[in-house]
Amino acid sequence: MKDFLSINDCPTEFLKELLRLSTRLKRLYKYGGNESPLAGKTLAMLFEKPSLRTRISFQVAMTDLGGSVIYVKPEDIGGIGKREPVKDIARVLSRYVDGIMARTFEHSTVTELAKYSTVPVINALTDWSHPCQAMADILTIDEHLDLHKNLKIAFIGDGNNVARSLGFACAKFGMKLTVASPSGYELDKESIELANKISSDCVKQVSDPAAAVIDANVIYTDTWTSMGQENEKQKRIEIFKDYQVNESLVSKAPEGVKIMHCLPAYRDLEITDEIVESKGSIIFDQAENRLHFQRALLKKLMSQYEI
Repeated sequence: MKDFLSINDCPTEFLKELLRLSTRLKRLYKYGGNESPLAGKTLAMLFEKPSLRTRISFQVAMTDLGGSVIYVKPEDIGGIGKREPVKDIARVLSRYVDGIMARTFEHSTVTELAKYSTVPVINALTDWSHPCQAMADILTIDEHLDLHKNLKIAFIGDGNNVARSLGFACAKFGMKLTVASPSGYELDKESIELANKISSDCVKQVSDPAAAVIDANVIYTDTWTSMGQENEKQKRIEIFKDYQVNESLVSKAPEGVKIMHCLPAYRDLEITDEIVESKGSIIFDQAENRLHFQRALLKKLMSQYEI
């Protein structure tokens, strides 16, 4: 594969290969080893949305592999697709760099970049998909619970890009996902149908968070208000108030349930401080694994294409 845009587009064996490579490289770097397959290569990082984890993890990963990065803010180029067409940006960058990572609002931006770029394009987040996060989540779940079991994940909150990518990942890796959301904020039916076409009865939508967690191995949540939705914050706080991951909700899940959040977490809104800090929390393992998965992804995509 040339690009990494959405998990549903990726063959299962390709994803499993990335997972194995992530595990191997994590172990290598943890014990002081290193590989430099991307020496002399450059990654352009295009950002419409700022991020702590995305920027630092990609930059460190690329540096670990011997390469270098160029951080591009919207104002640096007059806005992605505003001063000049996305297809022109893709063609020009392809002449300068060896890979493009983009964190954008609209998913069509990364798909157009990929269409016109001759170098690999990585989706670091769009309003529709967050595949790097989902794969880091799978790596984390594998480390703590073993993917070979019939695991069940309860996603509590907005049926957003994170829930969608997690649903596709569950379908590819043989897990079950139940999404619990208030009316009007559910995961879209098309995405549920697409996931269930990959793996039958893999993803379902409910309204009751307690019903979602009752047999869950993992409880997962995300912010109620994403970037670009700031004007809806107070409205969303009211609508989602019964969807907080707190001690009461966690107590309804089986003993030993793991807690996940893709961060940033707004403590005592979508999740309480005590649950973030609880012994079942693997939230910061998730955050760390963004680095390890993205290192593997960069190695795979940028070393197989000689530009």
